[in-house]
Amino acid sequence: MTAWWWMTFRSGESVGQRRTIDLNADVGEATDEAGIDVERALLRLVTSVHIACGGHAGNEVSMQATVRAALACGVRIGAHPSYPDRDGFGRRPMEMDPLALESALRAQIQALVDVGRGAGTSVATVKAHGALYGEVAKGGAAFAALREAVRGTCPGAVLVLRSGSPAADAARRDGVAVWEEGFCDRAYTATGELIERRAAGAVLSHPSMAARQAVSLARDGAVELADGSVLHLRVDTLCVHGDSPGAVAIATQVRRTLEESGMDVVAPPGGP
Repeated sequence: MTAWWWMTFRSGESVGQRRTIDLNADVGEATDEAGIDVERALLRLVTSVHIACGGHAGNEVSMQATVRAALACGVRIGAHPSYPDRDGFGRRPMEMDPLALESALRAQIQALVDVGRGAGTSVATVKAHGALYGEVAKGGAAFAALREAVRGTCPGAVLVLRSGSPAADAARRDGVAVWEEGFCDRAYTATGELIERRAAGAVLSHPSMAARQAVSLARDGAVELADGSVLHLRVDTLCVHGDSPGAVAIATQVRRTLEESGMDVVAPPGGP
Protein backbone atom coordinates (compact mmCIF):
# COMPACT_ATOMS: atom_id res chain seq x y z
CA MET A 1 0.00 0.00 0.00
CA THR A 2 2.60 2.55 1.01
CA ALA A 3 4.87 1.85 -1.96
CA TRP A 4 2.00 2.46 -4.42
CA TRP A 5 0.99 5.61 -2.61
CA TRP A 6 4.56 6.93 -2.55
CA MET A 7 5.04 6.27 -6.26
CA THR A 8 1.75 7.86 -7.19
CA PHE A 9 2.07 11.30 -5.64
CA ARG A 10 5.75 11.73 -4.93
CA SER A 11 7.98 10.25 -7.59
CA GLY A 12 6.09 11.48 -10.64
CA GLU A 13 7.01 8.26 -12.44
CA SER A 14 3.40 7.25 -13.15
CA VAL A 15 2.80 9.27 -16.30
CA GLY A 16 -0.82 10.30 -16.72
CA GLN A 17 -1.83 9.66 -13.11
CA ARG A 18 -2.93 12.56 -10.96
CA ARG A 19 -1.13 12.81 -7.68
CA THR A 20 -3.20 12.04 -4.61
CA ILE A 21 -2.98 13.01 -0.94
CA ASP A 22 -5.06 12.45 2.18
CA LEU A 23 -6.01 15.44 4.33
CA ASN A 24 -6.78 14.68 7.97
CA ALA A 25 -7.85 16.49 11.13
CA ASP A 26 -8.14 15.53 14.78
CA VAL A 27 -11.71 15.96 16.02
CA GLY A 28 -14.07 14.98 18.81
CA GLU A 29 -12.07 17.16 21.17
CA ALA A 30 -14.28 20.25 21.39
CA THR A 31 -16.60 20.76 24.34
CA ASP A 32 -18.24 24.09 23.49
CA GLU A 33 -20.61 24.94 20.66
CA ALA A 34 -18.11 27.11 18.79
CA GLY A 35 -15.48 24.39 18.84
CA ILE A 36 -17.94 21.76 17.69
CA ASP A 37 -18.99 24.04 14.83
CA VAL A 38 -15.33 24.26 13.75
CA GLU A 39 -14.98 20.48 13.81
CA ARG A 40 -18.14 20.00 11.76
CA ALA A 41 -16.89 22.50 9.19
CA LEU A 42 -13.58 20.63 8.96
CA LEU A 43 -15.44 17.41 8.17
CA ARG A 44 -16.55 18.99 4.91
CA LEU A 45 -12.94 19.72 3.94
CA VAL A 46 -10.87 16.70 4.99
CA THR A 47 -10.87 13.07 3.87
CA SER A 48 -10.05 11.34 7.16
CA VAL A 49 -10.34 12.19 10.85
CA HIS A 50 -8.96 10.92 14.13
CA ILE A 51 -11.52 11.02 16.90
CA ALA A 52 -10.69 11.58 20.57
CA CYS A 53 -11.74 8.47 22.46
CA GLY A 54 -11.53 9.29 26.14
CA GLY A 55 -7.86 9.72 27.02
CA HIS A 56 -7.46 13.48 26.64
CA ALA A 57 -11.00 14.31 25.49
CA GLY A 58 -14.17 12.69 24.25
CA ASN A 59 -16.76 10.29 25.61
CA GLU A 60 -19.33 7.91 24.20
CA VAL A 61 -21.77 10.69 23.36
CA SER A 62 -19.18 12.83 21.54
CA MET A 63 -17.79 9.81 19.72
CA GLN A 64 -21.25 8.80 18.51
CA ALA A 65 -22.03 12.32 17.29
CA THR A 66 -18.65 12.73 15.59
CA VAL A 67 -18.82 9.35 13.87
CA ARG A 68 -22.31 10.13 12.54
CA ALA A 69 -21.17 13.51 11.26
CA ALA A 70 -18.05 12.03 9.63
CA LEU A 71 -20.03 9.33 7.86
CA ALA A 72 -22.53 11.92 6.61
CA CYS A 73 -19.60 13.74 4.97
CA GLY A 74 -18.04 10.59 3.54
CA VAL A 75 -14.97 10.90 5.78
CA ARG A 76 -12.94 7.90 6.93
CA ILE A 77 -12.72 7.55 10.73
CA GLY A 78 -9.74 6.75 12.92
CA ALA A 79 -8.97 6.63 16.64
CA HIS A 80 -7.01 9.34 18.47
CA PRO A 81 -5.88 7.84 21.78
CA SER A 82 -3.56 9.54 24.24
CA TYR A 83 -2.03 9.29 27.65
CA PRO A 84 -4.90 9.14 30.18
CA ASP A 85 -4.58 12.85 31.00
CA ARG A 86 -7.77 14.82 30.61
CA ASP A 87 -6.57 17.60 32.93
CA GLY A 88 -3.51 18.23 30.75
CA PHE A 89 -5.32 17.51 27.46
CA GLY A 90 -2.78 14.76 26.79
CA ARG A 91 0.00 17.26 26.17
CA ARG A 92 2.09 16.42 29.25
CA PRO A 93 4.71 13.66 29.06
CA MET A 94 3.87 10.78 31.39
CA GLU A 95 5.90 7.93 32.82
CA MET A 96 3.73 4.82 32.57
CA ASP A 97 4.38 1.13 32.86
CA PRO A 98 4.23 -0.19 29.28
CA LEU A 99 1.55 -2.75 30.11
CA ALA A 100 -0.55 -0.10 31.89
CA LEU A 101 -0.18 2.18 28.88
CA GLU A 102 -1.16 -0.60 26.50
CA SER A 103 -4.23 -1.34 28.61
CA ALA A 104 -5.26 2.33 28.62
CA LEU A 105 -4.83 2.57 24.85
CA ARG A 106 -6.76 -0.64 24.25
CA ALA A 107 -9.68 0.71 26.26
CA GLN A 108 -9.73 3.98 24.33
CA ILE A 109 -9.45 2.42 20.88
CA GLN A 110 -12.00 -0.28 21.72
CA ALA A 111 -14.47 2.41 22.78
CA LEU A 112 -14.34 3.94 19.30
CA VAL A 113 -14.38 0.52 17.62
CA ASP A 114 -17.63 -0.23 19.46
CA VAL A 115 -19.15 3.12 18.48
CA GLY A 116 -18.10 2.62 14.87
CA ARG A 117 -19.54 -0.88 14.79
CA GLY A 118 -22.84 0.49 16.07
CA ALA A 119 -22.82 3.01 13.21
CA GLY A 120 -21.99 0.37 10.62
CA THR A 121 -18.36 1.35 10.06
CA SER A 122 -14.87 0.44 11.26
CA VAL A 123 -11.80 2.22 12.58
CA ALA A 124 -9.44 2.59 9.62
CA THR A 125 -6.52 4.37 11.26
CA VAL A 126 -5.01 5.02 14.68
CA LYS A 127 -2.96 8.12 15.51
CA ALA A 128 -1.66 8.99 18.96
CA HIS A 129 -2.34 12.44 20.41
CA GLY A 130 -0.17 15.10 21.98
CA ALA A 131 2.76 14.00 24.12
CA LEU A 132 2.11 10.36 23.28
CA TYR A 133 2.43 11.14 19.54
CA GLY A 134 5.96 12.38 20.12
CA GLU A 135 6.90 9.49 22.39
CA VAL A 136 5.49 6.89 20.00
CA ALA A 137 7.54 8.43 17.17
CA LYS A 138 10.74 7.36 18.96
CA GLY A 139 9.94 3.73 18.24
CA GLY A 140 10.43 2.50 21.80
CA ALA A 141 8.14 1.18 24.53
CA ALA A 142 5.30 3.64 23.79
CA PHE A 143 5.29 2.61 20.15
CA ALA A 144 5.19 -1.06 21.15
CA ALA A 145 2.29 -0.39 23.53
CA LEU A 146 0.31 1.34 20.77
CA ARG A 147 1.16 -1.37 18.24
CA GLU A 148 -0.12 -4.10 20.56
CA ALA A 149 -3.21 -2.09 21.49
CA VAL A 150 -4.08 -1.78 17.80
CA ARG A 151 -3.44 -5.46 17.16
CA GLY A 152 -5.77 -6.32 20.02
CA THR A 153 -8.65 -4.04 19.02
CA CYS A 154 -8.61 -3.29 15.28
CA PRO A 155 -5.82 -5.35 13.69
CA GLY A 156 -6.59 -4.13 10.18
CA ALA A 157 -6.11 -0.47 11.07
CA VAL A 158 -3.23 1.63 9.74
CA LEU A 159 -0.90 3.43 12.16
CA VAL A 160 -0.45 7.13 11.40
CA LEU A 161 3.06 8.17 12.47
CA ARG A 162 5.26 11.22 12.14
CA SER A 163 7.07 11.18 8.82
CA GLY A 164 10.67 10.06 9.04
CA SER A 165 10.31 8.82 12.61
CA PRO A 166 12.01 5.67 13.94
CA ALA A 167 8.51 4.36 14.66
CA ALA A 168 7.62 4.41 10.96
CA ASP A 169 10.60 2.20 10.18
CA ALA A 170 9.78 -0.05 13.15
CA ALA A 171 6.17 -0.43 12.03
CA ARG A 172 7.19 -1.57 8.56
CA ARG A 173 9.74 -3.96 10.06
CA ASP A 174 6.99 -5.40 12.27
CA GLY A 175 4.63 -5.84 9.33
CA VAL A 176 2.29 -3.06 10.47
CA ALA A 177 0.63 -0.87 7.83
CA VAL A 178 1.65 2.77 8.26
CA TRP A 179 0.87 6.18 6.79
CA GLU A 180 3.59 8.77 7.32
CA GLU A 181 2.17 12.15 8.31
CA GLY A 182 3.21 15.69 7.48
CA PHE A 183 1.78 18.89 8.94
CA CYS A 184 0.41 21.82 6.98
CA ASP A 185 0.29 24.24 9.88
CA ARG A 186 3.36 23.48 11.99
CA ALA A 187 7.03 24.37 11.67
CA TYR A 188 9.71 21.66 11.74
CA THR A 189 13.15 21.19 13.26
CA ALA A 190 16.09 20.02 11.15
CA THR A 191 15.61 16.49 12.53
CA GLY A 192 12.00 16.28 11.32
CA GLU A 193 10.31 16.89 14.66
CA LEU A 194 7.69 19.57 15.21
CA ILE A 195 8.81 22.77 16.92
CA GLU A 196 7.20 22.95 20.36
CA ARG A 197 3.90 24.73 19.82
CA ARG A 198 4.57 27.42 22.44
CA ALA A 199 7.72 28.56 20.63
CA ALA A 200 7.61 31.58 18.32
CA GLY A 201 6.81 30.60 14.76
CA ALA A 202 5.81 27.04 15.65
CA VAL A 203 2.27 27.39 14.29
CA LEU A 204 1.63 28.54 10.71
CA SER A 205 -1.57 30.46 11.31
CA HIS A 206 -1.82 32.20 7.92
CA PRO A 207 -3.78 30.07 5.42
CA SER A 208 -1.49 30.87 2.49
CA MET A 209 1.61 29.78 4.44
CA ALA A 210 -0.02 26.50 5.45
CA ALA A 211 -1.20 25.93 1.88
CA ARG A 212 2.28 26.47 0.43
CA GLN A 213 3.75 24.02 2.93
CA ALA A 214 1.01 21.49 2.17
CA VAL A 215 1.67 21.58 -1.56
CA SER A 216 5.43 21.32 -1.07
CA LEU A 217 5.03 18.32 1.22
CA ALA A 218 2.49 16.57 -0.99
CA ARG A 219 4.26 17.23 -4.29
CA ASP A 220 7.93 17.04 -3.34
CA GLY A 221 8.07 15.74 0.23
CA ALA A 222 9.87 18.96 1.11
CA VAL A 223 9.47 21.57 3.85
CA GLU A 224 11.50 24.75 4.20
CA LEU A 225 13.01 25.36 7.63
CA ALA A 226 13.47 28.69 9.41
CA ASP A 227 17.12 28.89 8.31
CA GLY A 228 16.19 28.43 4.65
CA SER A 229 17.37 24.82 4.39
CA VAL A 230 15.02 22.13 3.12
CA LEU A 231 13.94 19.01 4.97
CA HIS A 232 12.82 16.03 2.86
CA LEU A 233 10.07 13.77 4.18
CA ARG A 234 7.90 10.93 2.96
CA VAL A 235 4.24 11.93 3.30
CA ASP A 236 1.07 9.84 2.90
CA THR A 237 -1.29 12.15 4.78
CA LEU A 238 -1.36 15.82 5.74
CA CYS A 239 -2.78 17.09 9.03
CA VAL A 240 -4.60 20.34 9.73
CA HIS A 241 -5.01 20.99 13.44
CA GLY A 242 -8.60 21.72 14.40
CA ASP A 243 -7.53 23.77 17.40
CA SER A 244 -5.21 26.07 15.43
CA PRO A 245 -6.35 29.69 15.07
CA GLY A 246 -8.42 29.97 11.90
CA ALA A 247 -8.48 26.20 11.37
CA VAL A 248 -11.37 26.26 8.90
CA ALA A 249 -9.80 29.03 6.81
CA ILE A 250 -6.52 27.11 6.80
CA ALA A 251 -8.15 23.83 5.77
CA THR A 252 -10.17 25.59 3.08
CA GLN A 253 -7.09 27.21 1.56
CA VAL A 254 -5.02 24.03 1.88
CA ARG A 255 -7.59 21.89 0.07
CA ARG A 256 -8.22 24.48 -2.64
CA THR A 257 -4.51 24.97 -3.29
CA LEU A 258 -3.78 21.24 -3.37
CA GLU A 259 -6.53 20.71 -5.93
CA GLU A 260 -5.46 23.73 -8.00
CA SER A 261 -1.96 22.25 -8.01
CA GLY A 262 -3.28 19.14 -9.77
CA MET A 263 -3.73 16.81 -6.80
CA ASP A 264 -6.73 14.69 -5.86
CA VAL A 265 -7.48 15.00 -2.14
CA VAL A 266 -8.67 11.53 -1.18
CA ALA A 267 -8.07 8.99 1.57
CA PRO A 268 -5.43 6.44 0.49
CA PRO A 269 -6.15 2.72 0.17
CA GLY A 270 -5.69 0.66 3.31
CA GLY A 271 -7.45 -0.03 6.55
CA PRO A 272 -10.46 -2.30 7.10
